[in-house]
Amino acid sequence: MKHQELISPLDNRYNKKIVDLANNFSESNLNKTRFEIEIDWIIFLTSHCGKNFKTLSSAAKNNLLEIRKSFNNKSAKRIKTIESKTNHDVKAVEYFIREEMDKFSNLKKYQHLVHFALTSEDVNSLSYAVLLRDAKEIYIKKLDILLKDLNSKSKSWASLPLLARTHGQAASPSTIGKEIKVFHQRLVRQKDLLKKMKPMAKFGGATGNFHTLDLSDGNINWVSKTDKFLSLFKVEQNPITTQIESHDGIAEIAHCIQRINNILIDLNQDMWIYIANDIFKLKLKEGEVGSSTMPHKVNPIDFENSEGNLGLSNSMMSFFADKLTKSRLQRDLSDSTVLRNLGVGFGYSYLGISSCLNGLSKIQPNKETAKTELADNWQVLGEALQIVMKLEGYDNAYEEIKAKTRGQSIDKNSYLSIVNGLNISDKSKNKLIKLTPLNYLGIADKLAKS
Repeated sequence: MKHQELISPLDNRYNKKIVDLANNFSESNLNKTRFEIEIDWIIFLTSHCGKNFKTLSSAAKNNLLEIRKSFNNKSAKRIKTIESKTNHDVKAVEYFIREEMDKFSNLKKYQHLVHFALTSEDVNSLSYAVLLRDAKEIYIKKLDILLKDLNSKSKSWASLPLLARTHGQAASPSTIGKEIKVFHQRLVRQKDLLKKMKPMAKFGGATGNFHTLDLSDGNINWVSKTDKFLSLFKVEQNPITTQIESHDGIAEIAHCIQRINNILIDLNQDMWIYIANDIFKLKLKEGEVGSSTMPHKVNPIDFENSEGNLGLSNSMMSFFADKLTKSRLQRDLSDSTVLRNLGVGFGYSYLGISSCLNGLSKIQPNKETAKTELADNWQVLGEALQIVMKLEGYDNAYEEIKAKTRGQSIDKNSYLSIVNGLNISDKSKNKLIKLTPLNYLGIADKLAKS
Protein backbone atom coordinates (compact mmCIF):
# COMPACT_ATOMS: atom_id res chain seq x y z
CA MET A 1 0.00 0.00 0.00
CA LYS A 2 1.06 3.57 -0.62
CA HIS A 3 1.65 5.77 2.44
CA GLN A 4 -1.32 7.99 1.62
CA GLU A 5 -3.61 4.95 1.62
CA LEU A 6 -2.76 3.88 5.18
CA ILE A 7 -5.36 4.66 7.82
CA SER A 8 -3.15 6.07 10.60
CA PRO A 9 -1.53 9.51 10.22
CA LEU A 10 1.45 8.05 12.08
CA ASP A 11 1.92 5.75 9.08
CA ASN A 12 1.31 8.36 6.38
CA ARG A 13 1.34 12.09 7.17
CA TYR A 14 3.79 11.85 10.08
CA ASN A 15 5.70 8.74 9.02
CA LYS A 16 9.07 10.44 8.54
CA LYS A 17 8.89 12.12 11.95
CA ILE A 18 8.72 8.91 13.97
CA VAL A 19 10.93 6.54 11.97
CA ASP A 20 12.97 5.25 14.93
CA LEU A 21 9.90 4.49 17.04
CA ALA A 22 8.04 2.98 14.09
CA ASN A 23 10.92 0.62 13.35
CA ASN A 24 11.17 -0.34 17.01
CA PHE A 25 7.48 -1.21 17.43
CA SER A 26 6.99 -2.72 13.98
CA GLU A 27 5.60 -6.23 13.53
CA SER A 28 8.86 -7.16 11.85
CA ASN A 29 10.97 -6.03 14.81
CA LEU A 30 8.63 -7.78 17.25
CA ASN A 31 9.11 -11.05 15.36
CA LYS A 32 12.85 -10.45 15.09
CA THR A 33 13.00 -10.00 18.88
CA ARG A 34 11.00 -13.19 19.44
CA PHE A 35 13.31 -14.98 16.99
CA GLU A 36 16.44 -13.86 18.85
CA ILE A 37 15.01 -14.78 22.26
CA GLU A 38 14.15 -18.30 21.09
CA ILE A 39 17.66 -18.87 19.72
CA ASP A 40 19.35 -17.36 22.75
CA TRP A 41 17.25 -19.65 24.96
CA ILE A 42 18.60 -22.74 23.14
CA ILE A 43 22.16 -21.49 23.62
CA PHE A 44 21.47 -20.71 27.28
CA LEU A 45 19.90 -24.12 28.00
CA THR A 46 22.83 -25.98 26.45
CA SER A 47 25.40 -23.77 28.19
CA HIS A 48 24.03 -23.21 31.70
CA CYS A 49 21.29 -25.69 32.52
CA GLY A 50 22.90 -29.01 33.33
CA LYS A 51 23.33 -32.52 32.00
CA ASN A 52 19.85 -32.89 30.51
CA PHE A 53 20.77 -30.34 27.85
CA LYS A 54 23.59 -31.53 25.63
CA THR A 55 26.25 -28.88 25.08
CA LEU A 56 26.40 -27.37 21.60
CA SER A 57 29.59 -28.03 19.67
CA SER A 58 31.48 -24.95 18.54
CA ALA A 59 30.39 -25.55 14.97
CA ALA A 60 26.73 -26.01 15.96
CA LYS A 61 26.77 -22.89 18.11
CA ASN A 62 28.34 -20.88 15.29
CA ASN A 63 25.64 -22.09 12.90
CA LEU A 64 22.96 -21.12 15.37
CA LEU A 65 24.48 -17.65 15.79
CA GLU A 66 24.66 -17.37 12.01
CA ILE A 67 20.94 -18.08 11.83
CA ARG A 68 20.36 -15.44 14.51
CA LYS A 69 22.28 -12.82 12.49
CA SER A 70 20.53 -13.66 9.24
CA PHE A 71 17.08 -12.24 10.07
CA ASN A 72 15.95 -9.90 7.27
CA ASN A 73 12.85 -8.79 5.36
CA LYS A 74 12.61 -12.19 3.72
CA SER A 75 12.58 -13.81 7.18
CA ALA A 76 9.83 -11.50 8.36
CA LYS A 77 7.69 -12.31 5.31
CA ARG A 78 8.23 -16.05 5.77
CA ILE A 79 7.05 -15.85 9.39
CA LYS A 80 3.88 -14.04 8.29
CA THR A 81 3.27 -16.74 5.67
CA ILE A 82 3.57 -19.44 8.33
CA GLU A 83 1.32 -17.46 10.67
CA SER A 84 -1.39 -17.34 7.99
CA LYS A 85 -1.67 -21.11 8.52
CA THR A 86 -1.00 -21.42 12.26
CA ASN A 87 -3.01 -18.34 13.26
CA HIS A 88 -0.45 -18.08 16.09
CA ASP A 89 2.38 -15.58 15.85
CA VAL A 90 4.84 -17.10 18.34
CA LYS A 91 4.31 -20.60 16.95
CA ALA A 92 5.06 -19.21 13.49
CA VAL A 93 8.43 -17.96 14.76
CA GLU A 94 9.12 -21.37 16.29
CA TYR A 95 8.37 -23.18 13.03
CA PHE A 96 10.53 -20.73 11.09
CA ILE A 97 13.49 -21.41 13.39
CA ARG A 98 13.02 -25.15 12.88
CA GLU A 99 13.12 -24.58 9.11
CA GLU A 100 16.36 -22.64 9.43
CA MET A 101 17.93 -25.28 11.69
CA ASP A 102 16.97 -27.95 9.15
CA LYS A 103 19.56 -26.43 6.82
CA PHE A 104 22.39 -27.55 9.13
CA SER A 105 22.88 -31.25 9.86
CA ASN A 106 24.57 -30.53 13.20
CA LEU A 107 21.55 -28.56 14.44
CA LYS A 108 18.80 -31.10 13.72
CA LYS A 109 19.37 -32.92 17.01
CA TYR A 110 18.73 -29.67 18.89
CA GLN A 111 15.42 -28.83 17.24
CA HIS A 112 13.50 -30.22 20.21
CA LEU A 113 14.90 -27.34 22.27
CA VAL A 114 13.17 -24.68 20.17
CA HIS A 115 10.61 -23.07 22.50
CA PHE A 116 11.52 -25.66 25.16
CA ALA A 117 9.44 -25.41 28.36
CA LEU A 118 8.07 -22.02 27.34
CA THR A 119 4.63 -20.61 26.82
CA SER A 120 4.11 -18.01 24.12
CA GLU A 121 3.57 -15.45 26.85
CA ASP A 122 7.12 -16.00 28.14
CA VAL A 123 8.47 -15.04 24.72
CA ASN A 124 5.98 -12.21 24.21
CA SER A 125 6.50 -10.83 27.69
CA LEU A 126 10.25 -10.61 27.20
CA SER A 127 9.86 -9.34 23.63
CA TYR A 128 7.63 -6.43 24.65
CA ALA A 129 9.95 -5.65 27.56
CA VAL A 130 12.83 -5.38 25.07
CA LEU A 131 10.75 -3.17 22.76
CA LEU A 132 9.81 -0.92 25.69
CA ARG A 133 13.42 -0.82 26.86
CA ASP A 134 14.54 0.48 23.47
CA ALA A 135 11.51 2.76 23.04
CA LYS A 136 12.35 4.48 26.31
CA GLU A 137 15.84 5.29 25.02
CA ILE A 138 14.47 6.68 21.74
CA TYR A 139 11.81 8.69 23.57
CA ILE A 140 14.15 10.10 26.23
CA LYS A 141 16.64 11.12 23.55
CA LYS A 142 13.95 13.28 21.92
CA LEU A 143 12.81 14.61 25.31
CA ASP A 144 16.41 15.60 26.10
CA ILE A 145 16.47 17.80 22.98
CA LEU A 146 13.39 19.62 24.24
CA LEU A 147 14.85 19.97 27.74
CA LYS A 148 18.05 21.45 26.34
CA ASP A 149 16.05 23.98 24.34
CA LEU A 150 13.86 24.97 27.31
CA ASN A 151 16.90 25.33 29.55
CA SER A 152 18.65 27.53 26.98
CA LYS A 153 15.60 29.78 26.60
CA SER A 154 15.03 30.05 30.34
CA LYS A 155 18.58 31.31 30.79
CA SER A 156 18.56 33.61 27.75
CA TRP A 157 15.28 35.20 28.82
CA ALA A 158 15.92 35.01 32.57
CA SER A 159 15.71 38.77 33.10
CA LEU A 160 12.97 39.71 30.62
CA PRO A 161 10.09 41.07 32.77
CA LEU A 162 6.63 39.60 32.29
CA LEU A 163 3.27 40.47 33.77
CA ALA A 164 2.25 37.25 35.46
CA ARG A 165 -1.39 36.26 35.50
CA THR A 166 -3.33 34.22 38.03
CA HIS A 167 -6.97 33.47 37.19
CA GLY A 168 -6.15 35.37 33.98
CA GLN A 169 -5.77 38.58 36.01
CA ALA A 170 -2.68 40.76 36.50
CA ALA A 171 -0.46 39.39 39.28
CA SER A 172 3.00 39.90 40.77
CA PRO A 173 5.51 40.17 37.88
CA SER A 174 7.79 37.38 36.79
CA THR A 175 10.24 36.89 33.93
CA ILE A 176 9.76 34.97 30.70
CA GLY A 177 12.77 32.81 31.49
CA LYS A 178 11.52 31.81 34.93
CA GLU A 179 8.12 30.77 33.60
CA ILE A 180 9.80 28.55 31.01
CA LYS A 181 12.08 27.15 33.73
CA VAL A 182 8.99 25.84 35.53
CA PHE A 183 8.21 23.53 32.62
CA HIS A 184 11.85 22.50 32.28
CA GLN A 185 12.03 21.40 35.90
CA ARG A 186 8.73 19.55 35.80
CA LEU A 187 9.83 17.60 32.74
CA VAL A 188 13.26 16.82 34.23
CA ARG A 189 11.61 15.20 37.23
CA GLN A 190 9.40 13.00 35.07
CA LYS A 191 12.29 12.07 32.79
CA ASP A 192 14.33 10.95 35.80
CA LEU A 193 11.42 8.81 36.98
CA LEU A 194 10.96 7.32 33.51
CA LYS A 195 14.65 6.41 33.26
CA LYS A 196 14.41 4.41 36.49
CA MET A 197 11.40 2.42 35.33
CA LYS A 198 12.39 -1.02 34.06
CA PRO A 199 10.12 -3.15 31.90
CA MET A 200 9.52 -6.55 33.50
CA ALA A 201 9.03 -9.97 31.98
CA LYS A 202 7.97 -13.43 33.15
CA PHE A 203 9.53 -16.72 32.15
CA GLY A 204 7.71 -19.20 34.36
CA GLY A 205 5.69 -21.20 31.87
CA ALA A 206 2.00 -21.86 31.32
CA THR A 207 0.58 -20.53 34.60
CA GLY A 208 3.75 -19.09 36.07
CA ASN A 209 4.76 -22.07 38.23
CA PHE A 210 7.82 -23.24 36.26
CA HIS A 211 6.13 -26.65 35.81
CA THR A 212 8.03 -27.86 32.76
CA LEU A 213 11.40 -26.49 33.78
CA ASP A 214 11.09 -28.08 37.22
CA LEU A 215 10.04 -31.34 35.57
CA SER A 216 13.08 -31.27 33.28
CA ASP A 217 15.44 -30.97 36.27
CA GLY A 218 14.14 -30.49 39.79
CA ASN A 219 17.61 -29.84 41.19
CA ILE A 220 18.02 -26.55 39.35
CA ASN A 221 16.91 -23.22 40.83
CA TRP A 222 14.95 -22.13 37.76
CA VAL A 223 13.99 -18.73 39.14
CA SER A 224 17.68 -17.91 39.47
CA LYS A 225 18.46 -19.41 36.06
CA THR A 226 15.73 -17.48 34.26
CA ASP A 227 16.76 -14.31 36.13
CA LYS A 228 20.18 -14.74 34.59
CA PHE A 229 18.72 -15.31 31.13
CA LEU A 230 16.50 -12.22 31.27
CA SER A 231 19.39 -10.11 32.52
CA LEU A 232 21.08 -10.75 29.16
CA PHE A 233 18.37 -8.50 27.72
CA LYS A 234 18.65 -5.90 30.52
CA VAL A 235 15.17 -6.88 31.67
CA GLU A 236 14.07 -7.75 35.21
CA GLN A 237 12.06 -10.88 35.90
CA ASN A 238 8.76 -10.92 37.70
CA PRO A 239 8.99 -14.43 39.21
CA ILE A 240 5.50 -14.59 40.70
CA THR A 241 2.86 -14.33 38.01
CA THR A 242 -0.09 -16.06 36.40
CA GLN A 243 0.33 -17.09 32.78
CA ILE A 244 1.00 -13.43 31.96
CA GLU A 245 3.27 -10.81 33.45
CA SER A 246 1.00 -8.45 35.34
CA HIS A 247 1.86 -5.39 33.18
CA ASP A 248 2.07 -3.11 36.23
CA GLY A 249 5.44 -1.93 34.93
CA ILE A 250 3.87 -0.98 31.59
CA ALA A 251 1.18 0.92 33.50
CA GLU A 252 3.86 2.84 35.41
CA ILE A 253 5.57 3.83 32.16
CA ALA A 254 2.22 4.77 30.59
CA HIS A 255 1.28 6.95 33.57
CA CYS A 256 4.68 8.67 33.49
CA ILE A 257 4.37 9.47 29.78
CA GLN A 258 0.85 10.71 30.48
CA ARG A 259 2.28 13.16 33.03
CA ILE A 260 4.92 14.27 30.51
CA ASN A 261 2.14 14.78 27.96
CA ASN A 262 0.12 16.86 30.42
CA ILE A 263 3.09 19.08 31.27
CA LEU A 264 3.68 19.64 27.56
CA ILE A 265 -0.01 20.39 26.95
CA ASP A 266 0.24 22.97 29.74
CA LEU A 267 3.31 24.47 28.04
CA ASN A 268 1.60 24.51 24.63
CA GLN A 269 -1.46 26.25 26.02
CA ASP A 270 0.61 28.89 27.83
CA MET A 271 2.65 29.55 24.67
CA TRP A 272 -0.60 29.86 22.71
CA ILE A 273 -1.92 32.47 25.17
CA TYR A 274 1.37 34.40 25.21
CA ILE A 275 1.28 34.51 21.40
CA ALA A 276 -2.38 35.59 21.43
CA ASN A 277 -1.47 38.40 23.87
CA ASP A 278 1.50 39.45 21.70
CA ILE A 279 4.05 38.60 24.42
CA PHE A 280 5.69 36.38 21.81
CA LYS A 281 5.96 37.02 18.10
CA LEU A 282 6.12 34.17 15.62
CA LYS A 283 8.98 34.16 13.14
CA LEU A 284 7.84 34.16 9.54
CA LYS A 285 8.60 31.14 7.37
CA GLU A 286 8.91 31.71 3.64
CA GLY A 287 6.06 30.12 1.72
CA GLU A 288 4.02 29.18 4.80
CA VAL A 289 0.29 29.99 4.83
CA GLY A 290 -1.68 30.86 7.98
CA SER A 291 -5.17 30.91 6.50
CA SER A 292 -6.81 30.00 3.21
CA THR A 293 -8.69 33.30 3.20
CA MET A 294 -6.88 35.70 5.61
CA PRO A 295 -3.38 36.29 4.20
CA HIS A 296 -2.14 38.25 7.23
CA LYS A 297 -2.34 35.34 9.67
CA VAL A 298 0.66 33.64 11.33
CA ASN A 299 -0.77 30.77 13.37
CA PRO A 300 0.72 28.98 16.42
CA ILE A 301 0.00 25.76 14.55
CA ASP A 302 2.92 23.76 15.98
CA PHE A 303 1.74 24.23 19.55
CA GLU A 304 -1.80 23.34 18.50
CA ASN A 305 -0.60 20.25 16.63
CA SER A 306 1.46 19.23 19.65
CA GLU A 307 -1.51 19.63 22.00
CA GLY A 308 -3.74 17.47 19.82
CA ASN A 309 -1.21 14.67 19.41
CA LEU A 310 -0.36 14.65 23.11
CA GLY A 311 -4.07 14.35 23.86
CA LEU A 312 -4.27 11.30 21.58
CA SER A 313 -1.30 9.77 23.37
CA ASN A 314 -2.93 10.48 26.73
CA SER A 315 -6.10 8.65 25.80
CA MET A 316 -4.09 5.59 24.78
CA MET A 317 -1.68 5.66 27.72
CA SER A 318 -4.59 5.95 30.11
CA PHE A 319 -6.26 2.96 28.44
CA PHE A 320 -3.06 0.89 28.51
CA ALA A 321 -2.62 1.48 32.25
CA ASP A 322 -6.28 0.75 32.93
CA LYS A 323 -6.70 -2.28 30.67
CA LEU A 324 -3.40 -4.14 30.83
CA THR A 325 -3.36 -4.48 34.61
CA LYS A 326 -6.52 -6.62 34.52
CA SER A 327 -6.82 -10.22 33.29
CA ARG A 328 -9.44 -12.87 33.96
CA LEU A 329 -8.02 -15.57 36.26
CA GLN A 330 -4.71 -16.91 34.92
CA ARG A 331 -5.10 -15.08 31.62
CA ASP A 332 -7.29 -13.96 28.76
CA LEU A 333 -6.19 -12.77 25.34
CA SER A 334 -7.71 -9.30 25.39
CA ASP A 335 -4.30 -7.84 26.27
CA SER A 336 -2.72 -9.20 23.08
CA THR A 337 -4.24 -6.75 20.62
CA VAL A 338 -3.79 -3.88 23.10
CA LEU A 339 -0.05 -4.53 23.50
CA ARG A 340 0.35 -4.26 19.73
CA ASN A 341 -0.68 -0.60 20.01
CA LEU A 342 1.94 0.47 22.57
CA GLY A 343 3.94 2.08 19.78
CA VAL A 344 0.96 4.22 18.79
CA GLY A 345 0.78 5.76 22.27
CA PHE A 346 4.52 6.39 22.24
CA GLY A 347 4.34 7.69 18.66
CA TYR A 348 1.77 10.40 19.35
CA SER A 349 3.70 11.61 22.40
CA TYR A 350 6.97 11.63 20.44
CA LEU A 351 5.23 13.58 17.68
CA GLY A 352 3.89 16.02 20.28
CA ILE A 353 7.41 16.69 21.54
CA SER A 354 8.63 17.27 17.98
CA SER A 355 5.82 19.73 17.23
CA CYS A 356 6.43 21.59 20.49
CA LEU A 357 10.10 21.91 19.55
CA ASN A 358 9.10 23.33 16.16
CA GLY A 359 6.87 25.85 17.88
CA LEU A 360 9.59 26.92 20.30
CA SER A 361 11.99 27.45 17.40
CA LYS A 362 9.63 30.07 15.92
CA ILE A 363 8.93 32.27 18.95
CA GLN A 364 10.72 35.44 19.98
CA PRO A 365 9.82 37.69 22.93
CA ASN A 366 8.04 40.93 22.11
CA LYS A 367 9.83 43.05 24.71
CA GLU A 368 7.91 46.23 23.99
CA THR A 369 4.51 44.61 24.49
CA ALA A 370 5.70 42.95 27.70
CA LYS A 371 6.96 46.30 29.05
CA THR A 372 3.79 48.13 28.03
CA GLU A 373 1.62 45.53 29.72
CA LEU A 374 3.59 45.95 32.96
CA ALA A 375 3.51 49.74 32.72
CA ASP A 376 -0.29 49.59 32.50
CA ASN A 377 -0.65 47.55 35.68
CA TRP A 378 0.95 49.34 38.62
CA GLN A 379 -1.71 47.79 40.87
CA VAL A 380 0.43 44.62 40.99
CA LEU A 381 2.65 46.47 43.46
CA GLY A 382 -0.21 46.33 45.96
CA GLU A 383 1.40 43.15 47.31
CA ALA A 384 4.61 45.05 48.02
CA LEU A 385 2.74 47.92 49.67
CA GLN A 386 0.91 45.75 52.19
CA ILE A 387 3.94 43.58 53.03
CA VAL A 388 6.14 46.62 53.79
CA MET A 389 3.38 48.01 56.00
CA LYS A 390 3.14 44.69 57.84
CA LEU A 391 6.91 44.81 58.42
CA GLU A 392 6.25 48.05 60.31
CA GLY A 393 3.56 46.39 62.40
CA TYR A 394 0.34 47.30 60.58
CA ASP A 395 -1.99 44.35 61.13
CA ASN A 396 -4.70 45.72 58.82
CA ALA A 397 -2.27 46.54 55.99
CA TYR A 398 -3.87 44.12 53.57
CA GLU A 399 -7.35 45.60 54.07
CA GLU A 400 -6.07 49.16 53.72
CA ILE A 401 -4.28 48.51 50.43
CA LYS A 402 -7.17 46.39 49.16
CA ALA A 403 -9.46 49.41 49.57
CA LYS A 404 -7.04 51.58 47.59
CA THR A 405 -6.25 49.17 44.72
CA ARG A 406 -8.84 46.41 44.20
CA GLY A 407 -10.60 46.92 40.90
CA GLN A 408 -8.77 50.20 40.39
CA SER A 409 -6.65 51.23 37.41
CA ILE A 410 -3.38 52.29 39.00
CA ASP A 411 -0.65 54.15 37.12
CA LYS A 412 2.73 55.44 38.27
CA ASN A 413 1.38 58.71 39.66
CA SER A 414 -1.48 57.14 41.61
CA TYR A 415 0.93 54.51 42.95
CA LEU A 416 3.34 57.18 44.21
CA SER A 417 0.41 59.08 45.71
CA ILE A 418 -0.59 55.96 47.68
CA VAL A 419 3.01 55.46 48.88
CA ASN A 420 3.39 59.07 50.01
CA GLY A 421 0.07 58.88 51.89
CA LEU A 422 1.10 55.84 53.96
CA ASN A 423 1.91 56.30 57.64
CA ILE A 424 5.24 54.47 57.42
CA SER A 425 8.91 55.41 57.82
CA ASP A 426 10.80 57.36 55.14
CA LYS A 427 13.10 54.34 54.71
CA SER A 428 10.15 52.13 53.82
CA LYS A 429 8.66 54.80 51.57
CA ASN A 430 11.95 55.12 49.68
CA LYS A 431 12.05 51.35 49.20
CA LEU A 432 8.54 51.42 47.73
CA ILE A 433 9.20 54.51 45.58
CA LYS A 434 12.08 52.67 43.87
CA LEU A 435 9.81 49.79 42.93
CA THR A 436 8.21 49.53 39.48
CA PRO A 437 6.35 46.65 37.82
CA LEU A 438 9.49 46.18 35.72
CA ASN A 439 11.84 45.64 38.66
CA TYR A 440 9.55 43.96 41.19
CA LEU A 441 10.73 40.52 40.12
CA GLY A 442 11.88 38.84 43.33
CA ILE A 443 14.57 36.29 42.44
CA ALA A 444 12.93 35.22 39.18
CA ASP A 445 16.12 35.72 37.17
CA LYS A 446 18.15 33.56 39.58
CA LEU A 447 15.51 30.83 39.50
CA ALA A 448 15.54 30.89 35.70
CA LYS A 449 19.32 30.46 35.62
CA SER A 450 19.45 27.76 38.29
